Amino acid sequence: MTIVEVNCGKVKGYSENNLQIFKGIPYAEAPIGDLRFSPPQAKKPWNGVLETIEFGPCAFQGYTPLENFTGKLQPESEDCLTLNIWTPAIDTKKRPVMFWIHGGSFIFGGSRSPTYDGSHLAQRGDVVIVTINYRLGAFGYLFIPGITANVGQLDQILALKWVYDNIAKFGGDPDNITIFGESAGAYSVIALTAMPAAKGLFRRIIAQSMPVIDPKVTKKPTKDLMRALRIKSGDIDALRKVAPEEIIKTQNEITKQGGLAFRPLIDGETFPVHPLTVFKEGKCKNIDLMMGTNMHEAKLFTSLNPLTRDIKDEKAIELYLGMVRINSEKARNIIDTYKEARAGILSNEPKELLDSIATDLMFRVATLQILEAQSKYQPNIYNYLFTWETSALNGMLGACHALELPFIFNTFDDPGMKALVGNATNTGSLCENMMDAWLSFTHNGNPNHDGIPNWPTYDKKSRATLLFGNELKIANALFDKEREAWNGIMEI
Repeated sequence: MTIVEVNCGKVKGYSENNLQIFKGIPYAEAPIGDLRFSPPQAKKPWNGVLETIEFGPCAFQGYTPLENFTGKLQPESEDCLTLNIWTPAIDTKKRPVMFWIHGGSFIFGGSRSPTYDGSHLAQRGDVVIVTINYRLGAFGYLFIPGITANVGQLDQILALKWVYDNIAKFGGDPDNITIFGESAGAYSVIALTAMPAAKGLFRRIIAQSMPVIDPKVTKKPTKDLMRALRIKSGDIDALRKVAPEEIIKTQNEITKQGGLAFRPLIDGETFPVHPLTVFKEGKCKNIDLMMGTNMHEAKLFTSLNPLTRDIKDEKAIELYLGMVRINSEKARNIIDTYKEARAGILSNEPKELLDSIATDLMFRVATLQILEAQSKYQPNIYNYLFTWETSALNGMLGACHALELPFIFNTFDDPGMKALVGNATNTGSLCENMMDAWLSFTHNGNPNHDGIPNWPTYDKKSRATLLFGNELKIANALFDKEREAWNGIMEI
């Protein structure tokens, strides 16, 4: 096996299926003790050869009901800042690099998940795949102004800088890096466009199911955590002495109501402005962009929650919209617009209406806003909608959040994905076509290939969207009346 010398020492991986694989490479010092809640520190040089044949521990995990599908990742540790590489060869070929940031509501997930195995993409596309860990929950997103903010995002940036500096030694091209991620990972890759420390470290972005990026800065989760632990507000030294398990236990109480309590915050320094502003001002004009959502994103959440699974009337939808500060008149207009525009598509069940509205509110409208802003400056802009529906839970999940992941990585053998995908046997060609679109985009900024219809760029005139499902087709101005119903509501 080839030994590779990186900027902080020598690493030794292993060979498998015509790939060279390195797992658990540390890119930062362990963020423990005085380094807990601090920006990551670059890994100090080590002596000898470091064996990198096993995944490092994942970040400490917060609780989520989705564990029923995915299981709980183990082991977990504060010493989690590692990355993994799959490459076809250790040479000077300069292959495109795909840098993956995992999702999980910024409280769970990790690069050791079998869902994110990079083997199939690396083999099929002659690319280098990198997956990373970063700090999650309070460990990554505690916010005390002037003391700590967004260190989970700074972890991602340091990992990206490590890749930029070292990936040529693994057969990759540092000037052709695509950052891609799903859910919180998509939130992250779009957030990185507005973070000065990440400037120049990537060329392309693929954002899968990006949650709406909240412009509001809040200290409440941090204050709630410290109050519950009986620590004086802002006393970070005291918090550094608390056992991580105790912090997670308290964090779980704060996050059990859902939402992204701990998340990247636009603090004015590490993360100065909202990404939509950056795109509108043309500051990302040199970045190729592909974004998309799943047809029934919200069903993964509403179908698992008894409060939303069994709603009986539209009043519940009005209450839901009121919770996100949409007044009753605007809420009524949204409901009526969806009922009219999707007559014949939706059943008469209020739950179906809620799912459609919540999907757009949480994911699709914000995605289209970014695409629309970038389309003024960059021709390589592409929008997709994933429509393939799972049979899991008697079909009640539809084309839900995260369902596209095994189609991108070809990881249907992952037990968590098996539970989500159900008993489907018709996944092969769709998986290949999606992988090839992602790979083609990574190679040249254009996802088109022979297996799909001609996929036009996204612009305000046609609003072209490629539907990935049992049928592959292009739709123009898809669900446009629904999109317009959010005008003046989703602005930043």
